[in-house]
Parts: sequence; structure tokens; C-alpha cells
Amino acid sequence: MSVDSGTSMAARLGIKPGMVVQELGWDEDADEDLRDSIVELSGGEMVDEESDEVADVVLLWWREDDGDLFDALTDAITSLAEDGVVWLLVPKSGRPGHVSPGDVTEVAPTAGLSQTSSISAAKDWSGIRLVTPKAARSRR
Repeated sequence: MSVDSGTSMAARLGIKPGMVVQELGWDEDADEDLRDSIVELSGGEMVDEESDEVADVVLLWWREDDGDLFDALTDAITSLAEDGVVWLLVPKSGRPGHVSPGDVTEVAPTAGLSQTSSISAAKDWSGIRLVTPKAARSRR
């Protein structure tokens, strides 16, 4: 993979230099090229759930068998900046651990989040962009 394609992966997630990116739900199946591109573009290592930093972006890797999506999303917004974004990364259709888009549509509003878009985030992962209603209003 070239540096340019990696950087563009992170740029598609809205990552900018200086942003604090919190990563939750990492496992060995996470896309390392996407992770590397985020670190490269943001200019710093991603922080984990133990960090007390306010995150501009939360990257949440999620698979069908990972537990309760509502709990994961409410945990994800705990340290999110007021205008921050949660990227819910789920395995693409046909991949092990695939999460039905309907599950996300059903759970996100209950967790206080609104879905704004979906992208192909990496080879095996789809990205679903979630924001708090306050963040959605402030970006209009």
C-alpha cells in the first residue's frame, strides 16, 4: 500500500492533523493499514479507553458477537468532544462478524447518536459515521 492511499483512507474518515483519535474494540482482525493511516495523518498514536483525553474521533471496531452494541456506543461517547464523531467499523456483508445495518439503525438513536453516512472504510470493514444530535446541528 502506498502512503498516499493510506492517508486517503484516514482522510475519508475526516481525520486531520492534531486530532485525538480514541480506538475501542481493537482485535487481531482490525485493519492495520487503516490504523496506520490514522496514526500517520493525525500525527499521534490513538488513545484507548483508559485515556482521559477528550476525543475528536472515536473508532469503534464492532463485530456481531462483541456483546451489547448499545453499551458500546454509550461508552464510545463518554470521552467524545461535543462536535466529535464516532466511526462504527463493522465487517462488510459476507465477512465473519457482519453486523446488520438495521441493528445499527435501531440502536444508535437510543444511544443518543444519529447516523449520517456509511463508507467502505477498508478492505473488510464498513464505516458508519455517527454523531450526537448536538454535533449534527452545529455543523449545519
